[in-house]
Amino acid sequence: MGSVARAEARQGDDGAMSNRLAGEASPYLLQHKDNPVDWFPWTEEALERARAEDKPILLSIGYAACHWCHVMERESFEDAETAELMNANFVNIKVDREERPDLDSIYMEAVQALTGQGGWPMTMFLMPDGKPFYGGTYFPPADRQGMPSFRRVLGAIAEAWTERRSEVEGQGRQLVDHIGISAKLKPSADPIGRDLLDEAYEGLRSAFDEEYGGFGGAPKFPQPMTTDFLMRLAKTDRSQAAVMVQKTLDAMAAAGMFDQLGGGFARYSVDRFWLVPHFEKMLYDNAQLLRTYARSWQLLGSERHREVAFATAGWMLDEMRDPAGGFWSSLDADSEGEEGRFYVWSLDEVREVTGNDFDSAVAAWGFSKDGNFEGENIPVMAGGGEDRAAVDRAQKALLARRAERVRPGTDDKVLSSWNGLAAAALAEAGSALERPDWILAASEAMAFVFDVLRVDGRLMRSFRRDPERGNIVKHLGCCDDYAFALEASLALLEATHEVQWIERARWCADEAIRLFADNSSGGFYMTGSDAEALVMRPKELFDNAIPSANSVLALQLQRLALLTGEGSYEKHALGAIRLVRDAAARSPQGFGHLLEAIDFYTGDPVEVVIIGQDPEHLLEVVRRRYLPNKVLVVAPDESARDRIPLLAGRGSKGGPPAAYVCRRGVCHAPVTDANDLARQLSA
Repeated sequence: MGSVARAEARQGDDGAMSNRLAGEASPYLLQHKDNPVDWFPWTEEALERARAEDKPILLSIGYAACHWCHVMERESFEDAETAELMNANFVNIKVDREERPDLDSIYMEAVQALTGQGGWPMTMFLMPDGKPFYGGTYFPPADRQGMPSFRRVLGAIAEAWTERRSEVEGQGRQLVDHIGISAKLKPSADPIGRDLLDEAYEGLRSAFDEEYGGFGGAPKFPQPMTTDFLMRLAKTDRSQAAVMVQKTLDAMAAAGMFDQLGGGFARYSVDRFWLVPHFEKMLYDNAQLLRTYARSWQLLGSERHREVAFATAGWMLDEMRDPAGGFWSSLDADSEGEEGRFYVWSLDEVREVTGNDFDSAVAAWGFSKDGNFEGENIPVMAGGGEDRAAVDRAQKALLARRAERVRPGTDDKVLSSWNGLAAAALAEAGSALERPDWILAASEAMAFVFDVLRVDGRLMRSFRRDPERGNIVKHLGCCDDYAFALEASLALLEATHEVQWIERARWCADEAIRLFADNSSGGFYMTGSDAEALVMRPKELFDNAIPSANSVLALQLQRLALLTGEGSYEKHALGAIRLVRDAAARSPQGFGHLLEAIDFYTGDPVEVVIIGQDPEHLLEVVRRRYLPNKVLVVAPDESARDRIPLLAGRGSKGGPPAAYVCRRGVCHAPVTDANDLARQLSA
């Protein structure tokens, strides 16, 4: 350890020396607490140290399930000589991107501006005031394939800081001027019409992989938002959209991207064929794909898609729930220092484990002597194994053996935004597939968010149970925390018919507008008006691994406007749409969820109100249909009229349950018969 690291190290109970990250809650930061690097978390103390010592900041951003983050830690951050260079010349700050998406957004944009690409681990060099001036992603320990070694980079930056300061400062000023383009966008005044959807559809058709499904080549990502948008178009006369949806979802469900034994999807496929996954499992991917497969079952009727939805929800409920409430964030790609070790099989081990059911296991999951991944086998859906009982026994036996292996690391922090996304998916899928236990889990997750992660009237970002320090709630919530909590509240209103959820939805919407709205250009900033001042105030507009807060609010505020009659909600939704109106049509893969919001606005959303006791025969008609542009309110009587304005003027008048169907203020006559309701919904 370098001299600075020794001075600032802290001794743990076991006698080992730890750096400042030992006091953090994030599993990712705690993974680095025993590095010889004198790591700081992002705090005012760290920034003040940089100013006082006139040192540049070395900012390293990653997350717990990131394979290459682990690689760089082993190669560089655990190396004493490298740490000494870092400690002598820099103030070193480590950030969990999932806790601080605002910092990640700002500095990732800077890395992309410098290098033309981004990713994690992100390595950024900042001036003491936080302005970036140089950066990259992964740096190897020795010069390799055109990449400079990390030590070479450290030396060059340190030399430039002391010998060419004015040049460094000029680079920083230029870079800050260049980033933040999204926050400076001005709204389009052009009409928002369905021609935008036509243009986006043609772009998706040209990028579609007709042989293997999905979009583009390797690596290939699931893109559930794009698939959801195509499902909306498949309801119209675009038959090719349904083909694209079916092929993509079938292919992902059949290959190694999907955990054929235990359920759940990996982050992405390293190949074009969906065969070899990057083995990390993220809560947000699986939440979105659960919802996508449930919707596809409604639209296409595929029994396989229904099975995948059940297996994905099962993985979320069995493996990702925190005992205190809510859902954990991710499972690592690595175990025992090797990516995918937990999930792959040799043929001999399969034979040993499955015994008399070996032939059925081979037929079902395609095991072979040579394997399909570095001499091992990733289970795939091979299409055989007609003896269902034998396949079930083999699956249980393989899972039991797998449970004896060293599990991948679990990032057991609970994030407000990702829990909102998971709850919305479970509530919607639970309604569609008649699983009240999923709906209950969604209700419990959001009760946890509102009860534990709301502190003094402010949503917070992250929760984690520490075995020694108890429950830790940290970081002011960002815009997506409010946006996904709004989405979950509206999904739970439809699934549970409990009025509390409309009240929580309105609170989320009102607070999102108060804290994050850009009242001059439209849309929403990522950070609140009460948050720490950074080198810029980011505005997230692209849909990346999860929908952007702007896209979620663009859709959900429209739905809330229909429920409440408050036109201001729709006004803010349109403000978000107008910022990216043109870009969404030109680059549909970057705005899948925003295109759904445009579809809602330019479509014919249906308002369904069902009033009366025991309305199951009417509810079943709504649940089984794929109706993406709808709002649904179910009430036993008119008592909730003051809390849900959409109920105004509607009632069962003491008779059997009645359904009211309206579109843009034009209403059908109320009906009590399920067949009549089906006809109105199909009109």
